[in-house]
Amino acid sequence: MKALVPIANGCEEMEAVIIIDTLRRAEWDVTVAGLSAGTIEASRGVKLVADTDWDAINPDDFDVLLLPGGFGGTMALSEHAGVQQALRDFTEQGKWVGAICASALALHAAGILEGKKFTCYPGVEAKLPANVQPVNEIVVVDGRLITSQGPGTAFEFALKVIAECSSPSLAAEVRAGLLL
Repeated sequence: MKALVPIANGCEEMEAVIIIDTLRRAEWDVTVAGLSAGTIEASRGVKLVADTDWDAINPDDFDVLLLPGGFGGTMALSEHAGVQQALRDFTEQGKWVGAICASALALHAAGILEGKKFTCYPGVEAKLPANVQPVNEIVVVDGRLITSQGPGTAFEFALKVIAECSSPSLAAEVRAGLLL
């Protein structure tokens, strides 16, 4: 599987790194694409270096698009025309899309949450319209959309992505190696 993880200043570092690391342990081809050039400063001041810039990739080359949360990073994902188009394209093409924490707001900005069952960080629902409200579950799968709540659920999110997109046995193998 080829996964694309866009990151931006203000992203949640635990979510980004846990997603990337866990998928790489499953031997997925994971590309981290920075929305701005150079080092990304995550929400708690951790510096992250992307594999490439968003403008250097073609989203069509990927099977899965996964968004880490963090409010600043989420706002950047929500306002980035390329990410927003990729979210719509992945959804229309039946490809996998995943989002954790506040990045549900980026899904909403792309117009893909209405009528979907999803979850997000508690409190984010206040920024969503009444007809688009999350459920209080750690990880939710609705069709080809996988969502999760926050930093403490990042491992469960990444493992569910592996189970759904590759196989439950591969997810179990990675889980065992992580001692979860």
